[in-house]
Amino acid sequence: MNLQISGHHLEITSAIHDYVTGKLERVTRHFDNVIDVNVILSVEKLKQKAEVTVHLSGKDVFVESIDEDLYAAVDSLVDKLDRQIQKHKQKVKNHHRGQRISHIVQD
Repeated sequence: MNLQISGHHLEITSAIHDYVTGKLERVTRHFDNVIDVNVILSVEKLKQKAEVTVHLSGKDVFVESIDEDLYAAVDSLVDKLDRQIQKHKQKVKNHHRGQRISHIVQD
């Protein structure tokens, strides 16, 4: 998994980097086919914004979260991302419980 964290009007400190990396490990634990992750953290007056684009095999997932606290925005972002990745995983999953596809079509 390639992880890229950037900041707009914000310097990415090692504490922020470690926090985001630790939170995103939860996503890779649920779904192994994560190719690329781009995180953008930005600050505008009273809003802290966190955006992430996750490139999976066959799909790109984009999530954003806005909060007054940057760490709360990252927490909310990871929760939303986790739900979307689990939803994508269920769609990709084979629901035929080991039967061959040709077997199902002929019946």
